[in-house]
Amino acid sequence: MLRRWHATLAQRWVRLRATFLVAVQAGLAAAIAWFAVHDLLGHPRPFFAPIAAVIVLGASVGQRLRRAVELLVGVALGILVGDALIVLIGSGAWQVGLSVTAAMLAATFLGGGPVVVVQAASTGVLIATLAAPTGDFFYSRFFEALIGGGIGVLVMALLLPVNPFTLAERAAGPVLSLLAGGLRDCAAALADGDRQLASDALARLRAGEADVDHLEETLGAAWEVSTMAPVRWKTRAPLTQYVDAQVHVDRAVGNARGLARRAVSALTDAEPVPAELPDAIRALADAVVALRDELSAGAEPVRTRERARAAAGRAGAAHRAGTGFSGAVVVAQVRAIATDLLRATGLEQAAAESAVRHAVGDSETGSR
Repeated sequence: MLRRWHATLAQRWVRLRATFLVAVQAGLAAAIAWFAVHDLLGHPRPFFAPIAAVIVLGASVGQRLRRAVELLVGVALGILVGDALIVLIGSGAWQVGLSVTAAMLAATFLGGGPVVVVQAASTGVLIATLAAPTGDFFYSRFFEALIGGGIGVLVMALLLPVNPFTLAERAAGPVLSLLAGGLRDCAAALADGDRQLASDALARLRAGEADVDHLEETLGAAWEVSTMAPVRWKTRAPLTQYVDAQVHVDRAVGNARGLARRAVSALTDAEPVPAELPDAIRALADAVVALRDELSAGAEPVRTRERARAAAGRAGAAHRAGTGFSGAVVVAQVRAIATDLLRATGLEQAAAESAVRHAVGDSETGSR
């Protein structure tokens, strides 16, 4: 909170731009939900329709459609259980507690996940305290919430949907930058004999696991938007590159952690480090940066492939120059990451492995 208070005007503007589309979606969904229930269906006070629409939209930002539907079910179920109990037993402290308990148990019994259960409970509290039913037709508000939440889902999917390619680009950027930075630091650590720098690189690569998980989740959400929203269908082709690359980028980050661990061991044991080894790792970092840029541009990843093959060739040269045990493992990890990056560019496993072997063979021929 303190850091946010001191944010610059530029930073505030960036946050405002990121939230603008969601705010417009929420306002539009609330207005449509009110109009549908009040003007078309004749409900005099359609309180829950716009509320359900906003809850579904606001709480499912950047998440998958399934989460939005879960929230809608939670809201509607909380209203149904809360209204039914309050009509039967009235309002009061113990009635509030019973409404919450019953809503949570009903959501659990119907197979709802944590999101559905919590949303059902919170809506039950709202019903029992602020919006207790006044008539016998309590079930009308249940359908009102379903209509409002359904409108929220439709607005999220069809009207002003977020740009899925932009979501993918923003999620992939930190992961690829983390990978490139970790590799560069490992190369510098091996070149300078700096064990602490290698340890710091390993720590950052380990801490970046949350970014890797976020990338996978975001790509799932982005693909759903590109599939459901007609205005976003044109993003499916470039988005496919991100979706296909994700699993291989994940493996590359895991192999980079292994490389960093062995770099620390090599420096701890004072193993010989031929100059070709840091060069190979730097070439890998260049390949990662090229992959980030070419995915962002929706371009054929030609530079990524060239630099990944170059990294494999230099790793082979490092092995021939002579390394210790940990250094040999670093060489193997360079080859593994080069293969991961080639797979991320769309090559099949056999083609990627063949390209790496040929790169190593070419470097060996060139050194003779």
